[in-house]
Amino acid sequence: MSRLHELRDTLFLEDGAPRYGRIFVVSAFGGVTNLLLEHKKTRQAGVYAAFANAEDDHGWHDALSRASAAMVDAHQTVLDHPGDIAQATTFVQDRIEGARNCLIDLQRLCSYGHFRLNTHLMQIRELLSGLGEAHSAYVATLMLQRAGVNARFVDLSGWRDEDDLTLDERIESAMEGIDTHVELPIVTGYAQCRQGLMREYDRGYSEVTFSQLAALTGAREAIIHKEFHLSSADPNLVGEDAVQTLGHTNYDVADQMANLGMEAIHPSAAKTLRQAGVPLRVTNAFEPGHPGTIVDDQAAGDPAVELVTGLDIIALEVFEQDMVGVKGYDAAILEILTRHNVRIVSKVSNANTITHYVDTSLKSMRRVEADLAARYPQAEITTNKLALVCVLGRDLTGLKVMSRGLRALEDAELTPLGAAQGPRNVDTQFILNRTDRDPAIAALHRSFFAQSTTVAMTIAA
Repeated sequence: MSRLHELRDTLFLEDGAPRYGRIFVVSAFGGVTNLLLEHKKTRQAGVYAAFANAEDDHGWHDALSRASAAMVDAHQTVLDHPGDIAQATTFVQDRIEGARNCLIDLQRLCSYGHFRLNTHLMQIRELLSGLGEAHSAYVATLMLQRAGVNARFVDLSGWRDEDDLTLDERIESAMEGIDTHVELPIVTGYAQCRQGLMREYDRGYSEVTFSQLAALTGAREAIIHKEFHLSSADPNLVGEDAVQTLGHTNYDVADQMANLGMEAIHPSAAKTLRQAGVPLRVTNAFEPGHPGTIVDDQAAGDPAVELVTGLDIIALEVFEQDMVGVKGYDAAILEILTRHNVRIVSKVSNANTITHYVDTSLKSMRRVEADLAARYPQAEITTNKLALVCVLGRDLTGLKVMSRGLRALEDAELTPLGAAQGPRNVDTQFILNRTDRDPAIAALHRSFFAQSTTVAMTIAA
């Protein structure tokens, strides 16, 4: 979104004429949602985190002002006309000060003993997250209208809206009366609704809105425009000359990618598209002539490795000599992990040891360890910072991925701490020391993508 102005003549226009028959769902400008909520990776506090943990008013007020300044900077980069910049700045000021007054009123209300701030935190998170998408959609609409496109700003954020609508009702109400043959709707990725998108999907809400809109409108194809292609590996790790565009994969592989933090699309959004029979295309927005990658339900024509990726994990190991033949250990561990909102990536177990490979912070793991120690005082509980490197493909049958992968790691003088492959033959996992993650990805990619041929593409529509 921060490079939206670079895409005007390729994504929205064709030979200078508007391209209609499409609906655009937009996310916030880069970094804005981090400032409004918290940084997705570093967890540095944004407005929401500062407000939720406020010991005084200054922290969240300052954070909101920083977010406002970043939003203004973002649209000043995208827009050229002074009148458009002035309109966008007024829009930001209206939304930001409206949110500020709302938070002040809520803070004042919760100073009375009958009201508790923690019961309103999710609504605050929803309110703040919607500011970024509303801003970017409004700015995109101004930019396109200036270029002669009949763009329409479609605000699903529920700003000053008293209706209590479901997600479907919110979308259908907003889209009513829009003729996509002569109008180009620019829709906010956040949608305020009864079920609460943040509660269900947190930062994946824009893709959920996108997929639901595609399903409700009977879209021929759902397209996600990224700054890069879905590729066989990170080009920074394996080299731009060695990396290959996927071209075609399925929703099963997309789910595995999401599990490893390499999201092509949020799993819930993928489920909606899959059930609606809408194929997904993931393209590099800055290579408009490239068909990108199709994601659908088609099986692979031939077994093949499609990509290699990895994720930093923490191994939580619970060893209890008396576990053998006793039921309930696994259920209790899962209950504690769920209670602390710890995401499980993979797991292994034997007679007296259960190991969960999880994606979470060390702070959360300390709480998990304390609860497990209280539940099982005789158990040995250990945590280790490791990495999981995974080879993925729609069908890995007969490729001997496990043995070839172990040989490739050995040739690279890397020692895996574990390996696993499920009977569905869509992924093979290797556990390594965290410092070995990137070299392992490079070694495995060299082994399975030795030839510099281009992956054949099957395009569905």
